[in-house]
Amino acid sequence: MSKFEIVMPKLGESIQEGTITKWFVKEGDTIEEDDMLFEVATDKVDSEIPSPVDGVIAKILLPEDSLVPVGEVVAVINVVDEDGEGEEAETESEAPAEAESKEEEDSPKKETADQVKGETKKSEENTATEPAREMSNRFYSPLVRTIAKEEGITAEELETIEGSGGNGRVQKKDILDYIENRGKAKPSEQKSAAPVSSAVERKAAPPVTAGEGDKVVEMDRVRKLIADHMVMSKQVSPHVTSVVEADVTDLVIWREKNKDAFLKKYGEKITFMPFFIEATAAALAEFPLVNSSVDGDKIIYRKNINVGVAVAKPDGNLIVPVVRNAEQKNLVGLAKDLNRLADAARNNKLSPEEIQGGTFTITNFGTFRNIIGTPIINQPQVGILATGSIEKKPAVIETPAGDAIAIRHKMFLSLSYDHRVVDGALGGAFLRRIADILEQFDVNRSI
Repeated sequence: MSKFEIVMPKLGESIQEGTITKWFVKEGDTIEEDDMLFEVATDKVDSEIPSPVDGVIAKILLPEDSLVPVGEVVAVINVVDEDGEGEEAETESEAPAEAESKEEEDSPKKETADQVKGETKKSEENTATEPAREMSNRFYSPLVRTIAKEEGITAEELETIEGSGGNGRVQKKDILDYIENRGKAKPSEQKSAAPVSSAVERKAAPPVTAGEGDKVVEMDRVRKLIADHMVMSKQVSPHVTSVVEADVTDLVIWREKNKDAFLKKYGEKITFMPFFIEATAAALAEFPLVNSSVDGDKIIYRKNINVGVAVAKPDGNLIVPVVRNAEQKNLVGLAKDLNRLADAARNNKLSPEEIQGGTFTITNFGTFRNIIGTPIINQPQVGILATGSIEKKPAVIETPAGDAIAIRHKMFLSLSYDHRVVDGALGGAFLRRIADILEQFDVNRSI
């Protein structure tokens, strides 16, 4: 009988850890391949993890609510071999260290990392009883703690290392960079120097007390993640918001006239959001800097235009599924993608891939009959568009006989953008372009 180790899977390019929210099995259970083992939650999506083998659950190493780095072993399965012989333990992935990026593996410090890697398993056994969080609430993976122990780095010293991972998480390359430069500073400098970070340090919230009759409710996991992400975004990006009003009368008339025929022909309901995505994608193609991300002092111009759309879930939380290559799709394709993703979001059926890779986001305040909003940027993007409700308003229009007052359908569009790379002129021109595209909609357009 051989042993098969189940590890925390990597559920996306930017995901470094996950929380085990539920075990579907217990020790001693007999399972078959594809039987669900546990549910894992990340800051992106919740996923159920199936077993890759038949066997018996020999050991569950971590309880529910454990925060686990990618690649760490969470359970062991006894697998009955055809010859009945025992084998060396296998793993679902080649090694926990492979959860680190390829860039880290190709680092010139690879020899040092390989030496440490060879001692990882032994050292992890020695550190298994050590707290995963030392000094503060920072998380350190077993690999990082192993390297620190091998190099004689104290817990206090580890706290001073600047992390490049999510939420300042210290990755392998961070600690190896620190080790390489450790001896170059004077001892007095090592002791007093504070890590330099491009992000503003988070300020402690003022104390709050509950009064008599107040009801205190713990935030759920998703709400905590959203709160952290929003605070982080405001700290990272200097937000500026611009607003325009768009006359979308022709668009409203076209939709009202064609929505039944559209449903009959394509089997899809047509809301206003596909039109907003279409206009936004066209504008992003004209203003590529708004379709970018900031990495330190570098700007990454994104090749693809992937538009995320904020969707409210039944529990009140938000999730942002992504319409990929939006500039390449017609109105029918956008409507099909959007309806499918929105339905999956409301039923918690989105896959990790469907909420990753967004390059720009749209949030619809108009859904709640709000006319305007100042949304927070969805990092690492540099802009987010808010669409307000469409309302009938009296407006002055030009006619061959002169100016006249008429009833028009109008809406506000507001753009929050990252002032590190998007200046007022660019942000204003981009937002005006979206409004122009919507205003110039062809009322005679065929379906």
